[in-house]
Amino acid sequence: MDNDKEIMPGIGAEEPAQETASPVEDNRGQWFVVHTLSGHEKKVRDSINRQIRLDDQVGVYEAYIPEEKVEDIRMGTKKVTTRKFFPGYILVRMDLYDEDGNVNEKAWYFVRSVQSVLGFLGSANRPKPLPPDEVAHVLRPPEAPRPKCQLKVGEVVRIKDGPFTDIEGKVQSVDIERGKLQLMVTILGQLTPVELEFWQVEHVV
Repeated sequence: MDNDKEIMPGIGAEEPAQETASPVEDNRGQWFVVHTLSGHEKKVRDSINRQIRLDDQVGVYEAYIPEEKVEDIRMGTKKVTTRKFFPGYILVRMDLYDEDGNVNEKAWYFVRSVQSVLGFLGSANRPKPLPPDEVAHVLRPPEAPRPKCQLKVGEVVRIKDGPFTDIEGKVQSVDIERGKLQLMVTILGQLTPVELEFWQVEHVV
């Protein structure tokens, strides 16, 4: 059994928006986090779900990728993309332990044998299921696409595109509908307002 990290990863990977399957309404099993090769999440999910349809007696019931839709505006064009909550990880609903608390070897190897699976998140010998409150959070019904931009007035950002690349400025206003913001930057010793699209700036680390 593998010794995987204990820390849940952050939100990250994005791709064109598409319809995503919702988790099945089924009370069997518990949700566990499975580590996959980066970029292979859907391949692993589909492989597990396909194998479940062929053999549904192993104690593995469903694989799922928590995602959200985000809305971005670039060059005046609105685009909706899908972003994974936990890049490099998927959720699997399964009976990993029997009634006596012993590992269900059949279910364990059913998941571990899938190509591109690296292991379970958690203790090497006793991976823990997701707590009910976390399950409720990541499996909540999909919401309307939310703006990708999370910039706030007064925040300092760095310009990453255009003639003022690498200049830092303070956000003066944010226009969500137009996908633009106004920065106050110093050019030739003078404070100057500059209007940019969201994608043209980045947070200052």
